[in-house]
Amino acid sequence: MMTGHTIPTTTLGADGPEVGVQGLGCMGMSFAYGPADADASRATLERALERDVTLYDTADAYGAGDNERFLAPFLAAHRDEVLIATKFALSIPPDDPTRRIVRNDPPYIRQAVEASLRRLGVDVIDLYYMHRRDVNVPVEETVGVMAELVREGKVKQLGLSEVTAGELRAAHAVHPIAAVQSEWSLFSRDIEAAVVPAARDLGVTLVPYSPLGRGFLTGSYTDATKDLTQDDFRRTMPASPATTRRPTRPSWSRSARSPGTTARPPRRSPWPGCTSRRRSTVSRSSPFPAPAARPAGTRTRRPPASP
Repeated sequence: MMTGHTIPTTTLGADGPEVGVQGLGCMGMSFAYGPADADASRATLERALERDVTLYDTADAYGAGDNERFLAPFLAAHRDEVLIATKFALSIPPDDPTRRIVRNDPPYIRQAVEASLRRLGVDVIDLYYMHRRDVNVPVEETVGVMAELVREGKVKQLGLSEVTAGELRAAHAVHPIAAVQSEWSLFSRDIEAAVVPAARDLGVTLVPYSPLGRGFLTGSYTDATKDLTQDDFRRTMPASPATTRRPTRPSWSRSARSPGTTARPPRRSPWPGCTSRRRSTVSRSSPFPAPAARPAGTRTRRPPASP
């Protein structure tokens, strides 16, 4: 179906609202990709809406809440025209703002949703994601609390980010999952083996992030030392196309598998300085680790689809 301007629409989840097939990720408007330009970012938001982009994506971890606060005036002016997606799970310790601790426990989820509602200046969040999985907390428990937020009218639809096919199915059995957000591009195709088929079976919308490889697939960057500013986190990528001048594929995560799954899980794209609340799940200094070495002559086995 086409809208009045340029892009087609799709249903968010099995029976959710229609959104433009192209959404707008707002993370770079506050941090990560070099100096932020507030005027240019506001103009981008308005121009995207003119072109029928109706799904806007943020997270409480983007700039430690700054990105949500930045979007609040835009949402106030266009609340009936757009859907807002935000995320929880990356807690920032008060004594160390550079760290992120993965938390999926019920008290934290309730604290996080209230904080996001205040920062965004909205009464309800259209799509609420679990940003990263804490493998110490059963996904069913996490989604159970998220489902309570739906019943309380604080959240409309639920999403998961960087989960396995088995985790998606387990979560969906507790409450319908509208969307799964994972990295998906020519650089990162792990989810095609099992997550994409599972999402198709369940009627879950796939929301790829970094589909253009953080700009590297556009040809805009060829040398990280020349093209990226010192505070651009892409400079820390040890095997980025900007530094190696060749396509690379990030390694699989070493995080634990879900109970009952036999397939090797897709890579969970980590966060700088990110650890679990009780047991370390990601503790690398770089957000995008180099590919793990493989003996010459061996082949990568495609993991089977989860049951």
